[in-house]
Amino acid sequence: MTRFDARLTKEQKELFEYTSKLGGFRSLTEFILKAAQSKAEELVEEHNKIIGSKKDQEIFFDFVFKSIAPNTPLKSALQEYKNLL
Repeated sequence: MTRFDARLTKEQKELFEYTSKLGGFRSLTEFILKAAQSKAEELVEEHNKIIGSKKDQEIFFDFVFKSIAPNTPLKSALQEYKNLL
């Protein structure tokens, strides 16, 4: 385990304590960690919707930054996408 320290304003601490009680959390720390983890997972999920997998990322960045010509499956996917529009 590792330690994480944060300074809160009085208002933040009061809000977080109140909210942690409303949520039935055992402690302020548990509430803050769960909230931060939930937000982090939400951001990662949102990011991963844009670029689905490591292989997709490699294909995308190779295409954009290395000027690699698109292969047949990529051309087919583009045509399929255009047909949906």
